Amino acid sequence: MAAVKSCSVCLRESTLQFPRPNRGDHYKRTSAEDIKSLRLITAIKTPYLPDGRFDLEAYDALVNVQIVNGAEGVIVGGTTGEGQLMSWDEHIMLIGHTVNCFGSSVKVIGNTGSNSTREAIHATEQGFAVGMHAALHINPYYGKTSLEGMVSHFDCVLPMGPTIIYNVPSRTGQDIPPRVIHTIAQSPNLAGVKECVGNDRVEQYTDKGIVVWSGNDDQCHDARWNHGATGVISVTSNLIPGLMRKLMFEGKNTELNSKLLPLIDWLFQEPNPIALNTALAQLGVVRPVFRLPYVPLPLAKRVEFVNLVKKIGREDFVGEKNVQDMADEDACLGLPRAIALACVNGSFGYWPAARQSPGSSPNPNLFMQRTEKF
Repeated sequence: MAAVKSCSVCLRESTLQFPRPNRGDHYKRTSAEDIKSLRLITAIKTPYLPDGRFDLEAYDALVNVQIVNGAEGVIVGGTTGEGQLMSWDEHIMLIGHTVNCFGSSVKVIGNTGSNSTREAIHATEQGFAVGMHAALHINPYYGKTSLEGMVSHFDCVLPMGPTIIYNVPSRTGQDIPPRVIHTIAQSPNLAGVKECVGNDRVEQYTDKGIVVWSGNDDQCHDARWNHGATGVISVTSNLIPGLMRKLMFEGKNTELNSKLLPLIDWLFQEPNPIALNTALAQLGVVRPVFRLPYVPLPLAKRVEFVNLVKKIGREDFVGEKNVQDMADEDACLGLPRAIALACVNGSFGYWPAARQSPGSSPNPNLFMQRTEKF
């Protein structure tokens, strides 16, 4: 498959132009049915520059390699993409950027969910306005709600467009039970469920004709071939998209699944995306910049990853550089730029010793610290 050019490069090349609608053109908006058939969806990583801004050139390269290796969709600003650490402005900008650069080659699914129904509505309106093909919605977390409140929350966002409901009780603290899903399944905009409870739950839905994507990479092979799942919304595919496509497209393959399980176990030894961020930096495809509170894995775990890459085969991983242990001092820890500015200006009451002397210019990079030891 021919590589899709990075948007960062496209903008500099006058010979390549994005299509512009002409009067009389007819466009069909994406339907839930268009989303239901996707088998490999990658929860894409968001890389950063040392000053805390998004590294869009690296991001474009990551999305491009997914497309080249057969991923059919990307989740933008999900947990893996650190949407929880973004401002809504950053979030919607990244969704729009992804649509503008790659929307004709891959389905762009924006994570516009929130524990605030009002926020979820507003973010979803904006996401569809900038062209996303579908929304990912989680149930209200932390504060939680009743089952009736959960249904009402989803009923407020489903009319806006194709929607995947995301059930991950380990993060939200509350399960979305089948009775809620069966109730909202009456909406024509419900594309399906990203289910992390397990394959028994997956089969409960697929037996009723509800589309399900496994949310657990370690269970996705069996979910796909033994329990009726359509595919997977994957973290591991950030690293090995070609092998994950093979796992979802080419029939039951217990040998390949067993080969990949040690890597998958390694990726989830700490809360995602800590290991993924570390691995992509070791592969040289992103800068080793970590937006707090995420920090790199310790050296011993980084060495484990080097050995996993060698065992599986470097050629199956993204990037072209040799995998490295990555020195401790190479890692850069930081806050989002806007928060760093606010801290330095004294808008927040934290780190008073870090404030600048009177009359000096704010330094948003003050919080981009080089770390010597984790």
